[in-house]
Amino acid sequence: MAQTEHVNEADVVVIGGGTGGYSTALRAAALGLEVVLAERDKVGGTCLHRGCIPSKAMLHAAELVDGIVEARERWGVKATLEAVDWPALVATRDDIVARNHRGVQGHLAHASVEVVHGSAELTGPRSVRIDGYGEVTARRGIVLATGSRPRMLPGLTADGRRVVTSDDALFAPGLPESVLVLGGGAIGVEYASLHRSMGAQVTLVEAAGRLVPLEDAEVSRHLARGLRKRGIDVQVGARLLEATPLDEGVRATVRTARGETRTVEAERLLVAVGRVPVTDGLGLAAAGLVTDERGHVAPADWSRLETAVPGVHVVGDLLPPPSLGLAHASFAEGLLVAETLAGLCPPPVDYAAVPRVTYSAPQTASVGLSEAQARDAGHDVVASTLPLTAVAKGMVHGQGGMVKVVAERGGRVLGVHLVGPHVSEMIAESQLIVGWDAEPADVAHHVHPHPTLSEAVGEAFLTLAGRALHQQA
Repeated sequence: MAQTEHVNEADVVVIGGGTGGYSTALRAAALGLEVVLAERDKVGGTCLHRGCIPSKAMLHAAELVDGIVEARERWGVKATLEAVDWPALVATRDDIVARNHRGVQGHLAHASVEVVHGSAELTGPRSVRIDGYGEVTARRGIVLATGSRPRMLPGLTADGRRVVTSDDALFAPGLPESVLVLGGGAIGVEYASLHRSMGAQVTLVEAAGRLVPLEDAEVSRHLARGLRKRGIDVQVGARLLEATPLDEGVRATVRTARGETRTVEAERLLVAVGRVPVTDGLGLAAAGLVTDERGHVAPADWSRLETAVPGVHVVGDLLPPPSLGLAHASFAEGLLVAETLAGLCPPPVDYAAVPRVTYSAPQTASVGLSEAQARDAGHDVVASTLPLTAVAKGMVHGQGGMVKVVAERGGRVLGVHLVGPHVSEMIAESQLIVGWDAEPADVAHHVHPHPTLSEAVGEAFLTLAGRALHQQA
């Protein structure tokens, strides 16, 4: 039976039900606004169904596998790994995703958000047509939250088996024995780490001169050291020249940083070279909107995330930098836009205080400026770097890593950078330090628990405050 066409009005129309879209819808509804949310796939978006949640579930399983190896090789615990039951692992992952999906659906229903399943297209600066539903007029505003998709290099075609993107890597059949990962940003590093833990031979190729090139140089160095220690072949300053699909894999030609040509054969080529905004079919021109050269929809007013067309706002991966393309940044953007549309005056998103995390082994976590960025911005910089092995708990974990604090001489903390086990759970403290413009002496007065990894953060601040304990100033 065909769906009935509707002609409706709502206070807010949200196009896209990922993290930015559904957070906008929930907050707007909580503020008493009538909200229609259009989503052509599943609410939760890439993060919930193909990215953050399923990948972190798999990385947790990988951590358990690594723990068995460490128990045997380092601690004398005679444990052995019989096998990885791939179907059982996938079932647990999918159950976690499904429960989260039901939770989001339940929240939207409880908030009385009208969720419409269908593709949506702008028909004007205040109107949207949704397939199978009809046209909806937005009394207060429209929110664009259509997200992004993996970028594919020219000449490569993903087939879901031999050549995969970050969106479908988790759903490719079985565990490959060898993987060539193209791209050394957070996503590529995480997938390289995951596959190595599961026993694959991994080659990681990054065109820039270092891994996670947007992070502090010391983060890149410690991360590369940790990955190489695990047996991952890390090639930075290297480029893929060509890739040829084989019956059971891929043969790739790579030019190394030294200009040498290498042939790499792998069961799977995983392409993780970034993401591009999704705007096809969105009808931007009908609302008087255009994209920039990289496909983003830039706001005219960053404090409101409002475009040059009044009442049309943008959240999530459609935004250009300084937005970060991270799910937790999208949540903050959604709250900001919803409160703006409700007539409130929320503070703008402070992107400098949004944490960035890579969930590999070792993990990285950062907030604020790198040392180079701080110097380029004209700050008189002082920095304190402490290896995690300088504290007892770091020795217990035995995975290396470091804490680095970047500060203005005689002034505030500009950035904090961590590498090591569980640092994703340690960065929240530093988010507050950077976000509240604290100075090293402010932090040094607070006592960190001993023995923990977090006391390494405290030690770095003690040193910068002129009160060094276990670290030589």
